[in-house]
Amino acid sequence: MSERRTMARRARDELRGEVLDAAECLAVAGERPSMPELARRVGVSRQTLYSEFGDRDGLASALVLRATDRFLDRIEAALDGEPDLYAAWVAAVDAALTEAGENPLIKALLSGDAAVPSAFGTDSGPIIAAAAERSAGYLRRVRPGAREHDVRLAAETAARLTVSHMVLPSGPAARSAEDIATVVVRTLGDAWLRTASPAPRGSRSTSGGTTSAGPAGTVS
Repeated sequence: MSERRTMARRARDELRGEVLDAAECLAVAGERPSMPELARRVGVSRQTLYSEFGDRDGLASALVLRATDRFLDRIEAALDGEPDLYAAWVAAVDAALTEAGENPLIKALLSGDAAVPSAFGTDSGPIIAAAAERSAGYLRRVRPGAREHDVRLAAETAARLTVSHMVLPSGPAARSAEDIATVVVRTLGDAWLRTASPAPRGSRSTSGGTTSAGPAGTVS
C-alpha cells in the first residue's frame, strides 16, 4: 500500500472514530444523534457521513459494534491474564462489570435501558451471545478435553449471570465474580482448586492449623 493511501486510510479511521465518539456522547445523554448534528459537531459535510456510514442505522450499527468489540476484548484479555480457570473467570467478570460501570452505552445496551435511543437497539442477546462465544473459545483452549456441551453451558451461563448482576445486583460485585467463577469451574467438572488464595467463604480450623476455603466453600 502506498504512503498516500496509508495516510488517507489513517485520516478516514480518525474521522470515523471522532464521529462515533460524538454519537456515543449523544446516545448516553438520551439523544438520538442525527447525521446533520453529527456533521456539525465533527466539522464535516453530511455527505461525508453518509458516504462513510450509509445512514443513521448504519451509524448506530457501527457504534454498537465498536462498543461490543471493546467490551469483549477487555473480557478476553482478563481471561488470558490469569494462570488458572477460577482466577481467570473472577478477573473476566470483574472486567465486564468494570466496563459496564465505565461505559454507560454498554450497560444500557445490556440492560435494555430506555435512556438509549431505540436506533441503537434494545436487544442484549447478540452481545451476550458474542461474549459467550469468546468465553467458550477460551475454555476450549485451556480445557481441550472438556465436553463441548459443558463448555457452551459454562460460557453461556456465566455470560447471562454477569448481565443479571449488571441489571439487578444481588450483592457486592466481588462476591458475584467469585460465585460465577465457581459455576464455571464446577460445570466443567474441575476437581483442582486454587492454592494460596484468599478465602471467599471464610475458613475452618483443622488439627494441623487453618485451611482456607476455596470456591463455594470447598476446602483447598
